[in-house]
Amino acid sequence: MDAASPENPPKNCLIVVAAALVDRDGRLLVQRRPAGKPMAGLWEFPGGKLEAGETPEQALIRELAEELGIDVEAACLAPACFASDTLGDRHLLLLVYVCRKWRGTPAARHADALRWVRPVELHGLDMPPADKPLIGLLEALV
Repeated sequence: MDAASPENPPKNCLIVVAAALVDRDGRLLVQRRPAGKPMAGLWEFPGGKLEAGETPEQALIRELAEELGIDVEAACLAPACFASDTLGDRHLLLLVYVCRKWRGTPAARHADALRWVRPVELHGLDMPPADKPLIGLLEALV
């Protein structure tokens, strides 16, 4: 059996990337998960799952284009923090990047709503369990 590695994660490991998009006023963009999806109604950072053969940066660029209709350069993605959590019978590894520069205006293509919030306001939002420990780290970074 091959050992797990970044190129060969364990079969039960779900790698997800997300962006902490920061506007000129120091606010972060969050989106609300739509009805019918797991964790519907919770606020989260935009992003999604890696597809086969993608790097985290490639996946995040693709996800931001699909979910928000914005274009991001890999050089504008700064690795910021990560979370590790159990998600049912899988293990979630959430990689978060800070992004301060993009082209286009974010639009809610796959979410119920978008919201720009100050980092301290994240504490008052209903967010997925894996996102909550990241709030303090993002407050310090932004």
